[in-house]
Amino acid sequence: MTYDPIPIAAIATAPGRGGIGVVRISGKNLAAVMTALFGSTQLKPRHATYLPFTQADGTVIDQGIALYFKAPHSYTGEDVIELQGHGGPVVMQMLLSRCLEAGKESGLRLAEPGEFTQRAFLNDKLDLAQAEAVSDLIEASTEAAAKSASQSLSGAFSKVICALVEKVVHLRMLVEATLDFPEEEIDFLEKSNARGQLSQIQTALQKVFEQAAQGALLRQGLNVVLAGQPNVGKSSLLNSLAGDDVAIVTPIAGTTRDKVTETIHIEGIPLNIIDTAGIRHEHDDTEPGGIVNAIDTVERIGIERTWAEVEKADVILHLLDASRGPTRADEAIVARFPDGVPVIRVWNKIDLSGHHASVDSMEDATHIYLSASEHVGIDLLRKELLRIAGWQQTGESLYLARERHLIALKQANEHLQNAAEYAAQNDQSLDLFAEELRLTQDRLNSITGEFTSDDLLGVIFSRFCIGK
Repeated sequence: MTYDPIPIAAIATAPGRGGIGVVRISGKNLAAVMTALFGSTQLKPRHATYLPFTQADGTVIDQGIALYFKAPHSYTGEDVIELQGHGGPVVMQMLLSRCLEAGKESGLRLAEPGEFTQRAFLNDKLDLAQAEAVSDLIEASTEAAAKSASQSLSGAFSKVICALVEKVVHLRMLVEATLDFPEEEIDFLEKSNARGQLSQIQTALQKVFEQAAQGALLRQGLNVVLAGQPNVGKSSLLNSLAGDDVAIVTPIAGTTRDKVTETIHIEGIPLNIIDTAGIRHEHDDTEPGGIVNAIDTVERIGIERTWAEVEKADVILHLLDASRGPTRADEAIVARFPDGVPVIRVWNKIDLSGHHASVDSMEDATHIYLSASEHVGIDLLRKELLRIAGWQQTGESLYLARERHLIALKQANEHLQNAAEYAAQNDQSLDLFAEELRLTQDRLNSITGEFTSDDLLGVIFSRFCIGK
């Protein structure tokens, strides 16, 4: 990615009102900008200076603190000035405008989203995994996610990736040295314990993947969709899981016409619980006295949206009425569930059916018996959701990995498996063995950004907030 030396500025604090607001400036040399802003006042590096922030005509905008970080000892690796004033949006905009005016001759411009962190990456202050962790730490929705993001930001994730790369490079060196000197007639695989080294790398990679996958759960969470016929207790279950009355519950079937989403946390994992409209077919319900209860336009739209949410679900909770047992309508609903999506059959209303709260693992799905209205068996459902998510209390530090990290680790593992197959052919396929190791190294290096396309970098940093 091309490095742009032109200085940049932005408001670094979140939009809105607050006690303190920060305007940040970064560039190769900010001496001219400082002179225009502060006149003869000299800012001492890494010391706070209390002074008035003024317009060009001397009118005071605010009183605050100016901090100067001289390159390379700054967040971006460039000269950085931070102006800390009162956090009113109007004051911050006036201060930013004044900075842009003062730096006009130096080319000072408004920063793009994520550009400060991008410069930190380009100036080797952070690797790519650490840079992504900055955004993840800001967006963390749970304490566990924040701790994992902090782990990655400190470089823990990058260190284990670099350690893997070193092992792969060492093994590549041995393989390619043997290819360069075939006349030595050394049984490479036996003498250097290549298979043993490869096995150790595979084991280490699998451990890193498991920790990263656990961390990805903390970042992404799961979309859990409640689906079933009308009046089986979907909204009651949502309220019970959320611990609050977030959805309207009445004895009238079809109360929920549109989706209701509530995010809850179980063991630090965010779960987006989505309550949907009850599913029934045209004229499949009859009121007492034989009066047909037809589906109106609003309910039909709600049912269509239910199926749209089901298609996007990570987990489906299929609610059934335990007091009346399975029906043909329930079977029709199951037939439309997408393949490959985990389904939990939740038998609700055991307070009416006489069942006990329990979990029954069957071939078609896991069946859980509970009462949402009485809050009985809810913990069983929470544990099953954690099991399906693959969550385990490892007691080890996790890395708040992203989807691209997991893909890179999976691809690296595939190349290692190919390498193992070539290693089994003894010295006959050493060139292919070496190539698979090279591809493994490339996949791992893409995580830290040592070999990463400019297009990917552009996508990653564009998702940051402005000022970071």
